[in-house]
Amino acid sequence: MRPWWKWLGLAGVVGIAATGVAVTRQERERRSYSPEEIRERLHQRHAEVEES
Repeated sequence: MRPWWKWLGLAGVVGIAATGVAVTRQERERRSYSPEEIRERLHQRHAEVEES
């Protein structure tokens, strides 16, 4: 049986890998918008905030 600290280290490595995958996915999704689409979305959000 392996010591508990090896399992803890393995869990940490898996967590870091999962975080990297999530960040990469978000970055890819963010870059898929054109600058005009981003500008339009920001203006839309600003208008929603101004209304409330």
